[in-house]
Amino acid sequence: MSGFFGSISKNDCVDDVFYGTDYHSHLGTKRAGIAFFSGKNGFQRAIHSLEDGYFRNKFENDIKGFAGNCGIGVISDSEAQPMVVNSHFGRFGVATVSRIININDLEEHFLKLHHTFSETSQGTVNPTELISMLIAEGNDFVSGIENVFEKVKGSCSMLILTENGIIAARDKLGRTPVVIGKKKNACAAAFETCSFSNLGYETEKYLGPGEIVKLTAEGWEQLRKPNVEMQICSFLWVYYGYPPSFYEGINVEETRYRCGAALAKNDPIEADFVAGIPDSGVGHAVGYSHARGLPFKRPYTKYTPTWPRSFMPQSQHMRELVAKMKLLPNKSIIENKKGIFLDDSIVRGTQLKDNVRDLHEAGIKEVNMRIACPPLTYPCEFLNFSRSRSSMELATHKAVKELEGTENVNMKEYSDAGSEKYAAMVDKIRENLGLTTLRFQKIEDLVEAIGLPKEKLCTHCFDGSSHF
Repeated sequence: MSGFFGSISKNDCVDDVFYGTDYHSHLGTKRAGIAFFSGKNGFQRAIHSLEDGYFRNKFENDIKGFAGNCGIGVISDSEAQPMVVNSHFGRFGVATVSRIININDLEEHFLKLHHTFSETSQGTVNPTELISMLIAEGNDFVSGIENVFEKVKGSCSMLILTENGIIAARDKLGRTPVVIGKKKNACAAAFETCSFSNLGYETEKYLGPGEIVKLTAEGWEQLRKPNVEMQICSFLWVYYGYPPSFYEGINVEETRYRCGAALAKNDPIEADFVAGIPDSGVGHAVGYSHARGLPFKRPYTKYTPTWPRSFMPQSQHMRELVAKMKLLPNKSIIENKKGIFLDDSIVRGTQLKDNVRDLHEAGIKEVNMRIACPPLTYPCEFLNFSRSRSSMELATHKAVKELEGTENVNMKEYSDAGSEKYAAMVDKIRENLGLTTLRFQKIEDLVEAIGLPKEKLCTHCFDGSSHF
């Protein structure tokens, strides 16, 4: 995943872009960049790696020398961005939140036209540079963005920094959000609404799927009307989103409370406490705790001063080590107790298995796990949701292979919460992770907790239902 923030102001906007982008740090892991435009200095840009530090301390020195009333920033999982390019309709900068499934086909398309790529990312072309080239195939920015919508399989939302303002465009199916904020003499666009409040912006508009707007310091102007169909990622509320943020006007933390409460319905397990696997599991656990009247406790505490981000180290071994080091079990709460634990999801299950082992070593009687979303039976085709390189890394597929003796299995029945195969898969995952009991959220309860119609949500990773 990635996250971006852009601002245009009648005054200097460097501080707003710096802090607004920083509020997207939970969405990206490897690269970050900022770009500004001013009439005096033209385009200015800086890009840094985040693998050995944080956005704030990496860019503090850069912003001292930057100036401009218009700028964008992005924190990314992979590629270096924003890109600043020249085209037949002028220079522009572009930042994207995207996943391009057909990137190899699009690369071949440009190579056949004798184009060259100046940026690479993890052995392939830089996706954001590719997007800039697709934009430049249009006659203007709107037709160029529509060209992106037409040719990219996957998803792509973007901010474009021009000499005349910022253009914001949301993915054609709205899989990721773009939200407009406004304050006196300035307008902003962001992924996360939580980036607005401390900078004085009020949320003014949620862009619709495929909608394109132009931002000026006075406000925004619609350049393309939204599409009717929407498939926003349901996992934004379950895991990705920061608790104070809103998508489609629906708050992340409130949704997590409702997810937890839904899991508490008709759950017969008795326990001494309810706990959330930090961080995103906490909201789900609070909802469960309130619904069942069981005490909420913290058997695990994150040690954040020096172990804040388990995904930063490059090797899987180091990621697992950091994941273990940052969670400190509290034996006083755990020993001889029965616990109900809430987590957002089970992807591989590797880290959860280690957590469960630690709980048993601390003397817990029972580890009853409740998961806020359905089992992930299909790999995500639309966002950089999981670092799993193949379906067989998913806990569901590993369990099904053990049950079936083969990898070539139709997962449709295993996605049906009422089927015997689903029950067998869940029990095998429970066994593999060393859990006392395991229950996943039903898809209809997740949809109800979010509060949007099922057809407006992407639930592909749970039921394989979505499309390009």
